[in-house]
Amino acid sequence: MNRPSTQFVPGLGRALLTGMAIVALSGCATTSNSTEAHPDDPWEGFNRGVFAFNDTLDRYALKPVAQGYRFVTPDPVETGVGNFFSNLGEIRTTLNSLLQGKGANAGASTGRFLINSTVGVLGVFDVASHMDLMAREEDFGQTLAVWGVDSGPYLVLPLLGPSTVRDTGGLPVDMYTYPVTYVEDDALRYSLTGLRIVDTRAGLLDQEDLIRGDRYSFIRDSWLQRRRFEVSDGELGEDPFASDDFDLEGTDFDDAFAE
Repeated sequence: MNRPSTQFVPGLGRALLTGMAIVALSGCATTSNSTEAHPDDPWEGFNRGVFAFNDTLDRYALKPVAQGYRFVTPDPVETGVGNFFSNLGEIRTTLNSLLQGKGANAGASTGRFLINSTVGVLGVFDVASHMDLMAREEDFGQTLAVWGVDSGPYLVLPLLGPSTVRDTGGLPVDMYTYPVTYVEDDALRYSLTGLRIVDTRAGLLDQEDLIRGDRYSFIRDSWLQRRRFEVSDGELGEDPFASDDFDLEGTDFDDAFAE
């Protein structure tokens, strides 16, 4: 079953969701001393500490819950839950597409939201994709990039995972352009939040075998490459997450993955 790998914490934007999704892939992560500083990661010491904290939380709390959810939830239901939350993200894509002057993408995203919210029963069924109506996801971090804001250093956020200084600055806007933020009933809002987190983590369980070598470096390099692809609208080439092949440093693949 194909599952999206770019959603995790509800209401915090695609950059944040991508970061948390990849942090969740780290399962049993170990850290190692890097002999050569990464040009995009001048705060590596701090980032590794936060990474270790996030990994411990995932290993002992989130991953077991996600495994239980995967076990008891039929695949069609799990797919429908993911579709529902993805559909809500179309609103953020529309707004950021307009801010970036991408009218065609804004129109496609709006069309997807309208079709999936009606014919697709509140987004549970992705009817728009079957109609070949596609839109590139956009968030405020990407909008800032279009406006000329530099990405700044790589940054691992507590609980929220991989980011950059620029993307971190865009999180409040992403949060307030996500519909679940405006659900007034606290119990319902928290329930939707928890469901989205667990559903996304469950969708990543099958991808953990992709990790090789130093987990921190692998996840950092993969996330940065994917983020550059998103910001450039794919002008760097094919999506590195579209297959199991990642254009990373050779040293990231020295060790076999071990649980």
